[in-house]
Formats: sequence, structure tokens, C-alpha cells
Amino acid sequence: MITPFFDVSPEIAKLSEEAMRLCKPYLEKTDEITEYNQHKMLRAFQKARVSESCFAASTGYGYGDRGREALDQVFADVLDTEDALVRHNFASGTHTLTVALFGVLRPGDTMISVTGLPYDTLQGVIGIGGEYSGSLKEFGINYEQIDLLPDGRVDLGAMKERISPDTKMVYIQRSRGYSLRPTLTAADLKEIAGLAHSLAPSCIVMLDNCYGEFVEPEAPGSLGIDLMAGSLIKNPGGGIAPTGGYIAGKKTLVEACSYRLTTPGTGKEIGCTLGNSRELFMGAFSAPHVTGEAVKTAIFTSALYELLGFEVTPRYNEARGDIIQAILLGTEERLISFCQGIQQASPIDSFVTPEPWDMPGYDSKVIMAAGAFTLGSSIELSADAPLRPPFAVWMQGSLNFHTGRLAAQLAASSILGK
Repeated sequence: MITPFFDVSPEIAKLSEEAMRLCKPYLEKTDEITEYNQHKMLRAFQKARVSESCFAASTGYGYGDRGREALDQVFADVLDTEDALVRHNFASGTHTLTVALFGVLRPGDTMISVTGLPYDTLQGVIGIGGEYSGSLKEFGINYEQIDLLPDGRVDLGAMKERISPDTKMVYIQRSRGYSLRPTLTAADLKEIAGLAHSLAPSCIVMLDNCYGEFVEPEAPGSLGIDLMAGSLIKNPGGGIAPTGGYIAGKKTLVEACSYRLTTPGTGKEIGCTLGNSRELFMGAFSAPHVTGEAVKTAIFTSALYELLGFEVTPRYNEARGDIIQAILLGTEERLISFCQGIQQASPIDSFVTPEPWDMPGYDSKVIMAAGAFTLGSSIELSADAPLRPPFAVWMQGSLNFHTGRLAAQLAASSILGK
């Protein structure tokens, strides 16, 4: 379908129709997963007895905030865990992960990342590559790393050699970050967690679940994951939550994390909601559907850019564990043009031209395209990349497939036009 409202080149419009034909069975499969997860979310709301009174604002200490407690129960149910800690005052996904790490690790403990080097912003938290005040390293927590195999898979053989019975934490990053390795699927998580627990029965298998929520029907809590964390301005916020994050897992571990968030002894019992509960509930309820729309956008984009001759990962017909689509554009000019095309398809700040800049926490200039209702919300359509070879771009999100599909076409037209 050629839109009368935007300038999509005839060549791109024709290729888009071919991409849709290629994608059809995979889009339909995504809708099936979305329906399953949406029904699961509805049932979780009903089990938690969510009512209008749950949206009432609390102030001060927030004692007895029923909405806060119900939201924790909803997240615990949909993630198949014993407990959850969902709060608007988690400032980012990295902040949420930091609270979780400091909540359960103690001086002398060893954490082993089995997915190679963690995401850029978490490296300072751990104390990798420098002396950072307040890092895990400064508190005497040991960090080890198992690099990925050449094909980007987790090195299970190295896990058998490196993980010992006294290993405190096995850390997994589900999504690829700014790398081209495959995102971990539910089957991968189950295999890794099972192996870790066989080698160190008392270890904590912790998952950075950012970008992975509701992409598959299986939830991490049923796959052997003991503790996980994520951001509410990604999948589980449904594009409605204005900020926040969640921690979920075994009850004792979540309790330890709550002591880090507030104080030992008070934990989850305090923390006022200040009127944010309604948006967090609405976002959670919308999250499975919105995540499905983002996945469909990624599948279509993958097919379209493969038809254009670019290398993509994952391909449109490959299994997915998150909402991210990487495209290897090959040159800095194409990378910038792509991001500018995505920006033109945004409902907010569509007139803005993204340019590379020195972003805190990153080792090279980064370009970001995001015209979002919530600043930095990557469940809304966005694309970003560090300006370094192979000049790949990572696109994610889209509140609905209709505009996501258009954005992919406008970005392609922007590249061809230059």
C-alpha cells in the first residue's frame, strides 16, 4: 500500500509488499504469542484483584499502599516468579540492575558473566576498565567473564570449567546490546540456567531481561532464572509508564533487593507512589500487545533490508528473544541517514535531525533517533548506534506496526535518496 501522506520511493514501496509476503507466517505467529501473553496478563490483573482504589496516590512513607502491592503481584505472576518489586523511582534499567546486584552480592562474592562483556552503562557499575567510585569492584566483589563463542553463542564448555560450587552469581544479559551476537531465547535461558545450577546449586542465576519481556510465551521464572530486572520504559511499560523498573524472582532475593532500594528492615513496606500507579498498571496491561507490535516491526524491517541487500540479524524467519533488529549498513553516511529517516516517522520531534554526539557512558559517539512521548522510551520506535565499524544500527520498538512499517520504509528511502 502506497501512503498518500509520506514520500516513500516507488522502489521501496514495491519491495515492502514483497517483504510483507515473506513475513506473513511470522507475523501471524507473533500475533499468537501476543494473544497468549495478553490473556496471561489479564488473568494476573484479576488474580491480584486490581480495582480503581489501586490507582490512589500515597505520600510520605507509603505504608499500606494497596496498589503498589497489587502491581508487584501482577508482575510476579506474568514473569512466573515468587515476588516482584515494581517502582516508579527506578531511574533506568541500569539503575534497576544496580540495585539488584548490590542487593544480593557481598564483599568476597564472585559474579561470572557468561554472555561476555555487559552492556556499556553497566560496566561502570561493575568496575570494568576503570576505577569508579561506588562500583562493585570497590566493594570487593569479584567479576569474571566468559567470552562468547565465535558464533555469538554462550560457551557452555567454558562454563563447566569456570563455574565452581562457591560461585555466587551467574549473570546473563539476554539482549545483544551494541553487539551482533544472537539474543538469547527461552530455550537458551533454560539451558544456561540448568547448567549453572548443576555446577553451583546455590548460585544466583541473574538475568538482565531488558527488551525480552513478552516476546515469547515462556517467562524467565519458569526457565530456572532466580532473579531478573528490567526497565518500564521498555517492553513491560507498554509505552505508557513514564519511568520506572522492576526486579522479580525468588522471594528472599527480591526482599534483599528491596532492602537495598529502601532500608534493611523496611524494604517493600515503604515507598509512596505519588499518583504514578495508574500509568504503571495501564502500561503493564498494554505491554504484551505493544511488544507484539514491536516484534512485527522488527520482522518486517529485517525482511525489507535483506531484500535491499543489507546483512541483518536476526533474519525475518529466525527465532527472536527480544524486540531489537540490527542492520549492518556499512558506512557512517548510511547509518546517519537511516536514523534521520526513522526520526521523520516519529509523532514527536519529527522535524528534528539527529546527529552523533558524545553520550555519557559510551566509548564512542552515538546517534539516536527517537521521537517518543517518554524521553528515552525504547518500546516506542527508536534507532541508535555507536559510530564505529561495521556501522550497524539497532532499531527497536513501535507502539503499533502501521507506523513501524512506515518508518522502516522512510529510513530506506532516506538512504537511497543520498
